[in-house]
Amino acid sequence: MGGSLTSVELPLVVGISGASGVIYGVRILEILRDLGIPSHLVMSRSAEVTLAHETDLKVAAVRALATRCYAQADIGAAISSGSFRTRGMVVAPCSIRSMAEIASGVTSGLLTRAADVVLKERRRLVLMVRETPLHAGHLRSMAALSDLGAVIAPPVPAFYARPGSLAEMVDHTVGRVLDLFGIESGGVRRWKGQEQPST
Repeated sequence: MGGSLTSVELPLVVGISGASGVIYGVRILEILRDLGIPSHLVMSRSAEVTLAHETDLKVAAVRALATRCYAQADIGAAISSGSFRTRGMVVAPCSIRSMAEIASGVTSGLLTRAADVVLKERRRLVLMVRETPLHAGHLRSMAALSDLGAVIAPPVPAFYARPGSLAEMVDHTVGRVLDLFGIESGGVRRWKGQEQPST
């Protein structure tokens, strides 16, 4: 089996779209880097703008976290083809526009094209949809994506973990998302059952 890739060597595609919450995508990239898991990144132009508003990070610093980066306009990128093997894709955060493009299959850039490829190849696609409140059109798109095999995973905080900081809350959320790819991040405080009162 010379030349075949193991599941550990397969990259996870990370898309960062323009919704609020770019820290989720950044943190996923940091964790993958620390675990030695390859990541292939594509950021939308809107994501670059949001990054400047929500963090002190520069786009170059975020790109440096990934194993490989692609421009949003690079329709010839490796991740635009189903023959390029990956372990799947997470869009963190996922804007409503990106979600709608993926749901319709009518894609306008590499981020949504790569997500469409993941769906057609029956690989894991996780969308951290970041919007509220939601109208019926949003919900119909989510239902259509779920029918196609995507996982809709809004970044909802878990307060049972008693987070002591925003960073802990982010780590728990992205840890649960990485669970969906079989990746142990070390950042999840796992529920072990309710303690029974002593008698």
